[in-house]
Amino acid sequence: MSAVPEVTVAALQARFSDDLQANLRQVTSLVEEAAGQGARVILPPELFEGEYFCRNEDEGHFRQARPLPDHPAVAAMRELAHRLQVVIPTSFFEKDGPHYYNSLALVDADGSVLGTYRKSHIPDGPGYEEKFYFRPGNTGFRVWNTRYGSLGVGICWDQWFPESARAMVLQGADVLFYPTAIGSEPEDPGVDTRRLWRRAMVGRAVSNLVPIVASNRTGTEGSQSFYGHSFVCDHFGDIVGEIPEGQEGVIVRTLDLSEAARRRAAFGFFRDRRP
Repeated sequence: MSAVPEVTVAALQARFSDDLQANLRQVTSLVEEAAGQGARVILPPELFEGEYFCRNEDEGHFRQARPLPDHPAVAAMRELAHRLQVVIPTSFFEKDGPHYYNSLALVDADGSVLGTYRKSHIPDGPGYEEKFYFRPGNTGFRVWNTRYGSLGVGICWDQWFPESARAMVLQGADVLFYPTAIGSEPEDPGVDTRRLWRRAMVGRAVSNLVPIVASNRTGTEGSQSFYGHSFVCDHFGDIVGEIPEGQEGVIVRTLDLSEAARRRAAFGFFRDRRP
């Protein structure tokens, strides 16, 4: 059974602009709202420091990257986590010497950074030109033992690959978190991937008997509209809370980790797997 019997989690959903300070105020307000409703682990969307700049290739955007110790988004979330005694998986644009990563700092409830995960799977296509900006991550998939349970985090495109979720649950993750920036396909407006996006993650929940929290941005940036539909699902893949497209706000739900661990053992997926 899980060492932590239950945890209250939150997914955040918001619109973002190129005003860093306004974005930080927006996320801070939503984190405070979620914490006020009892959330202990609170997930903002991917790269919430600004607009999703990977819509096109522009070398000027590299100026936004910062090393972990100097990153304003991480610093703001560290202060907030310490003040509210909450865990905040924090997505940020990382500069490490000559290398650039789409990264996440796992900020624990005392404001400390337990470690960094660097996005493994980097998409490359119209509207999602991430390979221009980010090197594939070199951290491997990671799980952190936080004050409120063992947490695994993938970043957006990672969620489409079953190996990502399986690797984290094999390491003992109680809950998986996916900060995301997904929306319309600029070159093919007839393709709507929001159903596939959700089904992929629900499938990860079912095949690993693990709850999942997904936070997405919403609104229109340039010619691209982001889906929203942030959600929380339980270990059976049942959606227990979601935020509609175009709406900003928080979802707060309590997850029964002991029940999930019991079901995970009983179903035998990890007993019977033959990689």
